[in-house]
Amino acid sequence: MSAETILPAALGALVSGRVYPDVAPEGSPLPRIVYQQVGGVSPVYAEGALPTTENGRYQLACWAETRLQALALAQQVEEILVEHPVLQAEPIGARTAAHEPDTGLRGYRQDFSIWSPR
Repeated sequence: MSAETILPAALGALVSGRVYPDVAPEGSPLPRIVYQQVGGVSPVYAEGALPTTENGRYQLACWAETRLQALALAQQVEEILVEHPVLQAEPIGARTAAHEPDTGLRGYRQDFSIWSPR
């Protein structure tokens, strides 16, 4: 099970299943979470074998109607990821506030280094 399958399952209860890879569908209800892999570490053992785990740097964006709602959601996301029994997730830096002028949405983004099974 990779991070791509674990993330929606782990975070879905927070937002009634509205966890989307890369971009949320237009008009999708709030609150919602959008995740995107934006890099990671790609280790290979000296003998050329691949490890049984993989790493990704994931950016998670939490969107809501107000800044405080988005912050509360982002805090819950961080707690779930750091305490997850399968993922090894570590925040990379603090959360960053976001605002979408066209839609008026408020959000918070945070990057995580996540190790998961391949």
